[in-house]
Amino acid sequence: MIVEIIINTNVKTLNKTFDYNVPDDLEPKLGDRVYVHFGNQKKLDEGIIIGFKDKSEYKLKDIVKIQKDNISENRIKLAQWMSNRYFCNLSECLKLMLPPGTGNKEETKRTKEKTLNVYSLSKTIAEIETDIKNKLIRGNKQIDVLRLLYDNHNMSLQDIEIMAKASSATVKTLVDKGYLKQSEKQIKRDPFQEKEIQKTNELKLNIEQQDAYCSIKEPGEYLLHGITGSGKTEIYLQLIKRELENGKTAIVLVPEISLTPQTIDRFTSRFGKEKIAVLHSKLSNGERFDQWNKIKEGKAQIVIGARSAIFAPIKELGIIIIDEEHDSSYQSESTPQYDALEIARKIAGEENIKLVLGSATPDTRTYKNALEGNISLIELTKRANNARLPEVEIVDLRDELANGNHNMISTKLKNEIQKNIESKNQIILFLNRRGFSNFIMCKTCGNVIKCKRCDISMTYHKDENKLKCHYCGLEEQVPNKCPNCGSKELKYSGSGTQKLEEEVHKLFPTASTIRMDIDTVTKKHSHEDILTKFKEDKIDILIGTQMIVKGHDFPKVTLVGVISADNALNIGDYRASEITFQVLTQVAGRAGRGEQNGKVIIQTYNPDHYAIECAKEQDFKKFYQIESKIRKTLKYPPFCDIIVLDFSSLNKHEIQRDTKKLHQYLKNRIINEKFGVLLYSPLPCPIEKINDRYRWRMIIKCIYDEKMNKLLKETLEEFYKFKTNTRLSIKQNPNNMA
Repeated sequence: MIVEIIINTNVKTLNKTFDYNVPDDLEPKLGDRVYVHFGNQKKLDEGIIIGFKDKSEYKLKDIVKIQKDNISENRIKLAQWMSNRYFCNLSECLKLMLPPGTGNKEETKRTKEKTLNVYSLSKTIAEIETDIKNKLIRGNKQIDVLRLLYDNHNMSLQDIEIMAKASSATVKTLVDKGYLKQSEKQIKRDPFQEKEIQKTNELKLNIEQQDAYCSIKEPGEYLLHGITGSGKTEIYLQLIKRELENGKTAIVLVPEISLTPQTIDRFTSRFGKEKIAVLHSKLSNGERFDQWNKIKEGKAQIVIGARSAIFAPIKELGIIIIDEEHDSSYQSESTPQYDALEIARKIAGEENIKLVLGSATPDTRTYKNALEGNISLIELTKRANNARLPEVEIVDLRDELANGNHNMISTKLKNEIQKNIESKNQIILFLNRRGFSNFIMCKTCGNVIKCKRCDISMTYHKDENKLKCHYCGLEEQVPNKCPNCGSKELKYSGSGTQKLEEEVHKLFPTASTIRMDIDTVTKKHSHEDILTKFKEDKIDILIGTQMIVKGHDFPKVTLVGVISADNALNIGDYRASEITFQVLTQVAGRAGRGEQNGKVIIQTYNPDHYAIECAKEQDFKKFYQIESKIRKTLKYPPFCDIIVLDFSSLNKHEIQRDTKKLHQYLKNRIINEKFGVLLYSPLPCPIEKINDRYRWRMIIKCIYDEKMNKLLKETLEEFYKFKTNTRLSIKQNPNNMA
C-alpha cells in the first residue's frame, strides 16, 4: 500500500504530496498523522495522510510510525479548500484539524494524557481476612488501609492517607507484601470541575422570539438581527435543544472577549456540563487537549468556543450558531489567515445544515446579503422582558473645554454617577484604551518616547511605573529626562483606564470601583472574580475596555458612561464608522436590562457624526443606509472586495525594492490581461514598524472571482522567485486595516 502524505512544514516549495510505502505491520487510515524520514534527514518528520494509491514512479521510503489522529475526509477537503482560498500551505490548514499541542514538543509534554497512581487489592477479601486472623498482617494501620479498599477500588495515595490516616510507608509495605497493586488511572482535566452547576429551565419566548424560533427549521443561513437585550441567547438555547432531541449536535462560536464564565454558564445550566465542551485560549493546554478528545469520542454534543472551535471534530452536526457575527476576532491574524464565518458557511453548505448568525449590529456585508435574499433575515425589535431601550444623551466635549473642565468625566456624567451611587444602582464606565497615559512627550523638543522596535509611542502604566508597547510587548523604565535632548520637562499626555480609575477615586471616594482590562485579568480566574463581584453588587462602578461590552447581563446597571466615543473614529480604517457604531450600540445595551430604566452618556468631540447620532438613536437601519451609500461611492466592501498584500522585512531598503518590483509585475498583468480592477501603489502601513519589522502594503479593489484567485496565486509564485527575506501575506476584506 502507498500513501500520499503532506509534510508538516511552512516551506512553500514543499506544499505538495509525497509518496511513502506502508510496511505490512502498519494499518494507516485517511487523516492519520505519521512520522517519516524526509529527504536526507535522520530525524523524523511529521506528516498527514491525505490519500492512497497503488503505484508510484519513485523509489519509496517506509512510514516509521502512525499516530491515530484520524482527520475526517470532510475536514481534509475543507483544509484543501482553505489552502486555495487563503494562499497558505495545506499542512498549515490541516494543523487546525488536529488536537491542541500536536506537533509542538513543548506543548505535547503538557497536553499528553494526565495520569494518577492508584491502589487496589491484589488478593481477595477472604484471603486477606484469613491472613489477618492468622496474624500475618499485624499493623492496625495496614488492616485499616486494606479494609478501606474493600469498598473503594482504585484509590489515590492522598485519599488513602486522609481516609485511613495512614502513611505512604504503610501503603508501600502492603504493595511489597503483595496485598496491594499500583496502577495508572487517566484523569480528564475538566474546566468545569470547580463549578457548581445550577439547572435552569427554558424561558417562555415572547411572540417575536417564538416566530424567530419557528422560522429556523430548514437547512440554510439565517441572520438573527435583534436589538440588545432582545433574547437572542434564549433562542439559541432552544434551537440547540431541538437539534439534540433529533440526535444532532451543535457548535456555538462566541468572540473570545465574550467567552466569559457567565456566557458559558447559560449553556451548562441548561444542558449540564457533561454534554458541553469548551475550547478557548484561557484553558490550559491540557484542558484544551482533553476537551478536544471529549468531542472526538462523542461525549460532547455541544461545542462552545472562539473561532478555532469551528474545526472541532464533532459528528452529526445539525446547527452552527455564530453570536456577535460582526466581531473582528472571527478573522485570524496569524497564518492561515482564515475567516471563521467563511469556514462556517463552507461547512454548513457541504453538510446541508443550519447556520445562524446573530447580532444587534450586523456586519454591513452580512446585512446586504440578507436584504438581497441570500440570507434569511429575522428581526427582533423588542427587548425580551419588555424593558425599554436606555435613554442616550450626547455630551459635546468641546463645550466642556470651553467651560474650563479638563477632566475625563464631564459635568453631566459626574452628576449622573453621583445620582446612581446615591440610589444604590451600578455604573459602567467604558474607555477602549488601557494604561494611564497614551504617550510621554518632551515639552522642550516635542519628542514622543517611542518603542525601539515599533513605530508607535509607548504607553505609560502608572501602577507599575513602566512604559509598555501594546504591539510587541516591550517594557521599559520611565525615563527622568528626554532621551533626545536631555530635558526633564516631560508631559504625560492622553488617557487610559488607569487614569480614569484614578479620577473616579478622586471624584467619588466612597464608591467601590474595579477595573477590567488586559492588565487586570492576567490570572486564570481573575476575569470571573471581577464579574462575580460586580454581579453580586459588591462593586458600584466597573471601569473597563471592550471586555466589559459583550457577554454580560447586569440587571442593576442603570448608567453607562462612554468616556471617549472618538477613539474608533480615528483608527485610519474604512470600517471606522461601522466599528464606532457597533461599539457604542453594544456598550449602551448594557444599561437598563433589569426592572429600572437605563441611561447612557456618550462623550465626544464629534457629536454630529452620523455613527454617533445613529448609536444615540439605536437605529441600525439608518446607519446602514448612510454607510452603504458612502461605501458604494468609494468602492469599499460590500460593493467590491479589497485585496491587501502585506509585506514585512527587517530591512527597509529590501521591502521598498520588493514591493515596487511586485507592483510593476501586477500592473503589467492587469493592463495586458484587461482585469477590471483598481491597483494602488505600495505605501508604508499606518504603523510602519512593529517588532523590528518594516511593514508595507499594496491594495487591490476588485470583484473577487476564480480569475482573481489565479492571478494572486501566480503573483505569489512570482514573489517567491525574488529569493528575498521579505515576507508576503494576502488577505481579502480584512477587518483590521490599521
